[in-house]
Amino acid sequence: MEAGSETPRPGKEESGVSPFAPKHPCSYPGCATRTQTARCDLHRKQEQREYDRRRGYAAARGYNREWRIASKSYLERNPLCVGCMKKRRVVAATITDHIVPHKGDPALFWDPGNWQALCRSCHSRKTAVSDGRWG
Repeated sequence: MEAGSETPRPGKEESGVSPFAPKHPCSYPGCATRTQTARCDLHRKQEQREYDRRRGYAAARGYNREWRIASKSYLERNPLCVGCMKKRRVVAATITDHIVPHKGDPALFWDPGNWQALCRSCHSRKTAVSDGRWG
């Protein structure tokens, strides 16, 4: 922290981990760096780069200007997160999600019947599960 900056309040950091959680070795094979998360910063960034390389960047997957316009229009008509509404919570949707992953199929990509409005949290959870990054 820089001199004169405010001391952080106890609680969860941006990573969602308590600053008081004990450190343990990085889960990357052979890495002994102690961390509060599963992977150390170096291996977390390396894993993210590899994931992005395999998956392809957004523009390469069709998320271009035309998609941004269509998505914005969809969210204006469907302003609430459907995932949160199922849990009886009212949260603004910020992402137009493909219910069934399109995997490059333009018909499925552009089918509004395959879209749903989600908040960032619900979208991140759904994407992580469907991409096999969780459970």
